[in-house]
Amino acid sequence: MAQEAFEALADPTRRQILQFLADHDEATAGEIAGQIGTIGRTAVSSHLRVLRTAAMVTERRDRRYRYYSLAAHGPVRDVLGFLERLLGSSLASLAVAGEGAQPALSASRGPAAG
Repeated sequence: MAQEAFEALADPTRRQILQFLADHDEATAGEIAGQIGTIGRTAVSSHLRVLRTAAMVTERRDRRYRYYSLAAHGPVRDVLGFLERLLGSSLASLAVAGEGAQPALSASRGPAAG
């Protein structure tokens, strides 16, 4: 399921939709299309279908409207956990590399002016 989530995240429009839903809790396809502006409601609906299939978005029906929101559980947590671990280890590696490079950097500047 996490693989589908990463594939869904590969598309910039789907990332925009997810960002919009993160900022607005819940919205219809028409509301999302109105805010994104570069694509219509039908295209937004297609993207929402991909996100729903990847279990990243949930759908709530209320009469003739469908409201979409971020899925609180499922692969979203897996993806976020993976990215946190990846970024955390990358940042730790950069910090260690930066600490090793600091003396060389300050030594190349020469003596401090006083």
